[in-house]
Amino acid sequence: MADTHVLFVEDDDVIREATQLALERDGFVVTAMPDGLAGLEAFRANRPDIALLDVMVPGLDGVSLCRRIRDESTVPVIMLSARADSIDVVLGLEAGADDYVTKPFDGAVLVARIRAVLRRFGHASGPDGNGAGAAEAAEPAEAVLRFGDLEVDTEGMEVRKGGENVALTPTEMRLLLEFSHAPGTVLSRDRLLERVWDYGWGGDTRVVDVHVQRLRGKIGQDRIETVRGFGYKLRG
Repeated sequence: MADTHVLFVEDDDVIREATQLALERDGFVVTAMPDGLAGLEAFRANRPDIALLDVMVPGLDGVSLCRRIRDESTVPVIMLSARADSIDVVLGLEAGADDYVTKPFDGAVLVARIRAVLRRFGHASGPDGNGAGAAEAAEPAEAVLRFGDLEVDTEGMEVRKGGENVALTPTEMRLLLEFSHAPGTVLSRDRLLERVWDYGWGGDTRVVDVHVQRLRGKIGQDRIETVRGFGYKLRG
């Protein structure tokens, strides 16, 4: 199986070089760039399997770079932020990032998060990882699930609203599948983190909240209901 190609955009020379070496030791092929414009060029030239983008890079900041990548591709994106409570985290997720990691980070934690994201996208997750994609979720009784004017094709991995195709990222698709397999059931944020983001160790629930908002914007604001204090549920 081909090596997993990582695009890493980071302007701090020490962090960029140390992280590149750490990822390469774990078997990843890494293209490291010092600014956003160079990162965009490298993305278009190399089409990596995953992108790691620092929020604060010159030329084209990480959030803007994420938007540009998302306009062209559904490749998984992990944002790197210096502060867990920064508004940049939410901005990155709203721009289309699938996850984020707070700096300073442990190399093993970063590798684990990369592998978790790649599993969700159906890629190989590195030499010691096991690939697993959204198609491997528990199969429902029917291939096409219908909720009002919303149709979820669980085999073709397609979504239609009012007969029109809805473009979802793989993470958004996995999130919708979780809701679709249990319509009317309240799903906690922790459960969604575990099932969709593969967080066996917990995580920041803002990741869930922002993705739910993004999903609502595509399938209808009223389709997913917030149950305060508990989580979310899909209206049948």
